[in-house]
Amino acid sequence: MRLLIMGNSGSGKSYRARALAAQHGLVYLDLDTIVWEPAQIAVPRSAEQVHADLLAFMAGHEAWMVEGCYGDLVEMALPFCSELVFMNPGRAVCLENNRRRPWEPHKYASMEAQQSKLDFLLEWVSRYEDRDDAMSYACHRRVFDGFDGNKTEVTVLV
Repeated sequence: MRLLIMGNSGSGKSYRARALAAQHGLVYLDLDTIVWEPAQIAVPRSAEQVHADLLAFMAGHEAWMVEGCYGDLVEMALPFCSELVFMNPGRAVCLENNRRRPWEPHKYASMEAQQSKLDFLLEWVSRYEDRDDAMSYACHRRVFDGFDGNKTEVTVLV
């Protein structure tokens, strides 16, 4: 089993990915861990490094779970996956989930550092349908609709 999960920040990607990875014994990759420089906030790694790490991860594991908001990276991984999941519960759910998000020590040195970025994150999340980048609804919709394999769109979180 090789699963890809994409969606807006706060859509439930990480929660669902961790649960499915544990349930099925899958090796788990949060794309944030290869997109950003370690121990730095919002400092991107080169596209070449990110692509190489993603390809190495998929080649190095028979069964895996990859999740993130990066539609371009999800699209790159599509030929290797057995199922695509699009987490799309709506703006209000994503905003509320981000407000309630626990500390993410793999991204921030402290909860205070994480909270200092919350207003920026909420503004960015709220523009999901208006943006036109690799992390936008338009990109996610195009990737999901264009995929001919097994796929699921999740619009209600349980």
